[in-house]
Amino acid sequence: MGALDGKVAIITGAGTGVGRCHAELFAAEGASVVVNDVSDAANEVADAIAASGGSAIAHRSDISDWDATGAMVKTTLETFGDLDIVVNNAGLLRDSMSFSMAEDQWNIVVDVHLKGHAAMAHHAGAYWRAIAKGLGEGETPRPRRIINTTSESGLFGGPAQMNYASAKGGIITMTMVLAKELGRYGVTVNCIAPRARTQMNEMMERFAKPDEGFDPYDPAHVSPMVAWLASDAASDVNGQTFIVTGDEIHRMAMPSVAGAIIAGDERWTVDSITANRAELFGDESPTLPMWGGPAMR
Repeated sequence: MGALDGKVAIITGAGTGVGRCHAELFAAEGASVVVNDVSDAANEVADAIAASGGSAIAHRSDISDWDATGAMVKTTLETFGDLDIVVNNAGLLRDSMSFSMAEDQWNIVVDVHLKGHAAMAHHAGAYWRAIAKGLGEGETPRPRRIINTTSESGLFGGPAQMNYASAKGGIITMTMVLAKELGRYGVTVNCIAPRARTQMNEMMERFAKPDEGFDPYDPAHVSPMVAWLASDAASDVNGQTFIVTGDEIHRMAMPSVAGAIIAGDERWTVDSITANRAELFGDESPTLPMWGGPAMR
């Protein structure tokens, strides 16, 4: 018996890499999977899942297209009769320093990552809300799940990634918003930052595949955490962000106050802020390290 038996999942960007690993594991755990991608790779993955005895269909579409995303949700319902899980995984890079970035580099990255997540949440959330509001007194909504995908660039800020890091940072905040909005309808919303080898980073020496032994950056290692978040075992986990790699999972803290100064009933002045500077920053440096510093993970 699989952890996702009887569930129906949409997985975006599932034609290759981490997304394909998600789709294959979800199917192996008993879910019916809608394999979304902009390329024909979606058909290849869906066919491979079916050939191995799983249940899957392909949906080739651009998730940044609001109407096309709505059509994908509609197709899912027509094919499988329900929708339980959304895994927002699709993404791309158009790296450039901020002073060299072209407008189209900004637009496409923000559209695919941030708008793509929002479009899926909108259409799936509208369906789940309608179902929940139609329940009778005393009935509880069926558990539903959204798993979003951020990155360490979204957490810590990656140089030459003003577009990507901004979109990924927005996804973390979006996760918290959706967790608060949709919880009453039986939906949990969580977020992962995969530390894995993908088409976007495979040329980096850090992510090179080892000749032997354990491969910590194998993208398949990320998928069990995603499947766990989608399962009933994680029913009380909501609004959280995790860094996930081959043999490590880190739960990230919510934004918290690092330092504070209080003027009481007086208005702040430039001089009074200067006078309280040491109390505001304590022993911490007020300057973010430049490229290559410890904050740039």
